[in-house]
Amino acid sequence: MGLAKNFGKTLRRVSRFFYRFPKVMRRSGRVEVSLLWRNSGCKYACHTACRDRVSLDCHPAASAVSQDQLNNNNTPPHDVQKERELRTEFSREEIRQKIEQYNMLTKDHLKMTLNPTGVYTGFIKVQMDLRRPVTVRGGQRGAGGVRGEEAFYLPRGVTNTLHISSNNTVRQVIVALLSKFTVADNPAKYALYKRYRREEQVYVCKLADGEQPLFLRLVAGPEDDTLSFVLREQQTGEVMWDAFSIPELRNFLRILDKEEDEQKEAVIRRYQAYRQRLLEAQREVRGSS
Repeated sequence: MGLAKNFGKTLRRVSRFFYRFPKVMRRSGRVEVSLLWRNSGCKYACHTACRDRVSLDCHPAASAVSQDQLNNNNTPPHDVQKERELRTEFSREEIRQKIEQYNMLTKDHLKMTLNPTGVYTGFIKVQMDLRRPVTVRGGQRGAGGVRGEEAFYLPRGVTNTLHISSNNTVRQVIVALLSKFTVADNPAKYALYKRYRREEQVYVCKLADGEQPLFLRLVAGPEDDTLSFVLREQQTGEVMWDAFSIPELRNFLRILDKEEDEQKEAVIRRYQAYRQRLLEAQREVRGSS
């Protein structure tokens, strides 16, 4: 019972550790600190100062709330183009026609192929937009000739091309990308986002693990301006505990212990200063009487 209580207390402490960090943004040459705003209809989060400039257009699977409700009914009630893009199933004949059209429009050799089983294969490009260092296998050999692991930053903006099938999910694509770079980190630390343009605005939306990127690529067409994929760290606001190692969690606790000690010292200093002023005031009162 005592162990469970201590674990729950530790869990709450580490959770508060993450949420205490201020979110920093740059505006007009000034660096400002802002709180986060999260829309109740999905897992999207942004700075409160940016809330009025954000227009959500998330995949319906992410929420039971309709997009018209999220945007306060600012979109047309019968958006035919939008309904076409949000379809998740097509007949084999529709798929064949879309692949033919896709291959006619593509400007490179990254064409799609329809197999007799109805499964089709093709290529997607994923931009790496990682802000934190990754742990990579294959470092210098240590004792016993076993290669170690090294942590370093991947160049941001690097685009990788993957050959996948229509059955491959977002989670499988993330695992394939990490394997390509021999990244040893837990795939749960990362998420795949789709970035697309509509009416001169660029939207970014996190994809669910079960979605199929090649299907999205086929429906959107081959142009990157219409749709592109980005790999980022998880930004849902939820702490992925399974993605951290025991040494990492212990390091968080050490940081928390240090912060607690600093807070205690600050309280003691304020108390001592107040006590000293109170004693001086008492001596002055006694001296004057």
